[in-house]
Amino acid sequence: MTTPSAEDPTPTATILVVDDNEANRLLAEHTLKDEGYRVVLARGGAEGVAAFEKERPDCVLLDIRMPEVDGFTVCERIRALPRGSETAVLFLTALRDVDTFDRALRAGGDDFLTKPVRPIELVVRVQSALKLRRMNVELREHYELIRRQRDDLFRLQLQKERLTAFVVHDLKNPLNSLDLRAQLLLRDEGLHEKARDSVMKMRSVVRKLTQMIHNLLDLSKAAEGQLAPRRSDIDLQGLVDEVIAELDVDAQLQEVKLRRTLETDRIYADEDLFRRTLTNLVENAIRYAPPETSVTIAAARLVGGTELRVADAGTGIPPEMRENVFDPFMQLESGGRLVERSGYGLGLTFCKLAIEAHGGRIWIEDGAPGAVFCLRLPHGA
Repeated sequence: MTTPSAEDPTPTATILVVDDNEANRLLAEHTLKDEGYRVVLARGGAEGVAAFEKERPDCVLLDIRMPEVDGFTVCERIRALPRGSETAVLFLTALRDVDTFDRALRAGGDDFLTKPVRPIELVVRVQSALKLRRMNVELREHYELIRRQRDDLFRLQLQKERLTAFVVHDLKNPLNSLDLRAQLLLRDEGLHEKARDSVMKMRSVVRKLTQMIHNLLDLSKAAEGQLAPRRSDIDLQGLVDEVIAELDVDAQLQEVKLRRTLETDRIYADEDLFRRTLTNLVENAIRYAPPETSVTIAAARLVGGTELRVADAGTGIPPEMRENVFDPFMQLESGGRLVERSGYGLGLTFCKLAIEAHGGRIWIEDGAPGAVFCLRLPHGA
């Protein structure tokens, strides 16, 4: 084991990385060596225990799912060895659930990182684990309290994610059933015109609820760095026509016309994410457009990317507030005042996250009158 300096104890520490995946081992090795750590690699559980006895590391990065000897067993064996109870053990896993987290704690883990692990996060968590393990005896009681509080918070986060998944799943099924029944009603040629209008409005509400559910899921994915677009070459003209047809009922209710002026008919994007982004932007424009005005969807192919613009003729958005409308907790009232968001979904927040996940950007310009929501996506490979 190396001897740390008094000023900065972590750069000379020895880190043992136990993972059966070579790419994961190399990523951890390069990341930690760049920070000045000495890194020892082990390709499996048994090799990891042997390396621990030989190298006496200061910290162990331990994969959970390994053949023959899994990470839980390795941790228990390390804890039973001399100095094993004094060494920081950080579990690495692709399994993000409460049961795995609790089992990692029972096995003696100090921390729990979910894959894919970002290099900056890995360095910070290793530094924290090393410093906490080197705390003197007088501070140990406070450390244990902080650790319990951290573990409780993380467990609550995992339970929240599980609850969100359950709620979303349970909501999607009855909404799909409701939409199917509405479609069956619309096929009835004898349905009264007023009843037909009511059913169409019902379908519009169902669509909004479904969209909100998908937005909620994607916001959770984005928070975990898991919102990964699957890009392809898309028929932009056809997609825009579908969005206009889908929102036609909403536009009629607001006495607003939907128009398009497309100078390009292709765009390179994740079709589902881009469709929902465009739907959110047009829906937002309809909401703020005055009666007997138009909402316009325009697109052009420029140097470096395709630009799409959704314009309305409403009151517009003051320059100092344009960035804030993408905040998940704020929305703009018709009078131009920012207030806490209350019950109308997270559409614009989703738009920003979806476009940035594509490597693009989204911003707002003055429509004189109204607001123009602009987005630019890079061209395809």
